[in-house]
Amino acid sequence: MGYTGGTTKNPTYYNLGDHTETVEIDFDPTQVSYETLVQEFFKAHDATRSSAKRQYMSAIFTYDAEQERVAREVLQRVQAATSRTIQTQVLPAETFYLAEDYHQKYALRGNRLLFAEFEAMYPDFWDLVDSAAASRVNAYLYGFGTAEQLAAELDKLGLSERGKEALAKAGPTAVCPVL
Repeated sequence: MGYTGGTTKNPTYYNLGDHTETVEIDFDPTQVSYETLVQEFFKAHDATRSSAKRQYMSAIFTYDAEQERVAREVLQRVQAATSRTIQTQVLPAETFYLAEDYHQKYALRGNRLLFAEFEAMYPDFWDLVDSAAASRVNAYLYGFGTAEQLAAELDKLGLSERGKEALAKAGPTAVCPVL
């Protein structure tokens, strides 16, 4: 979780300037293609929703011409499949600033048991932020993923039996509120 796309140096949640809240995804192209990631992005939200604030706009920030080409092609396919106007913008990536610690893994932070397990696994908080398992659990807590996906990877997340049970029973949390 962080901020990009603007000119303000070292933005914070309370001094965001012209940046947009976003995530930066490190991925292995031998495991998943950039095109697949962009397609999943469009499946995961309403790209026709307009945002009154740049802070919350729908955007894909690209790092090179090939990413831009792919993002625009997928956007055009999504646009062709709907009568509503896609609001998502494709923009060049700028400096990515990590958000403050309290803005990281927000749903996971809201589950004391699961967060405590990850804190035990990752005594350095920023290692927890970088953890793929913590990111997966955070996403499940927000309601992303299916019960089948969770069942298939539950034993790979590093959780105790109690943690696994808690995650399996947890319902999606609300969207991150404005602090």
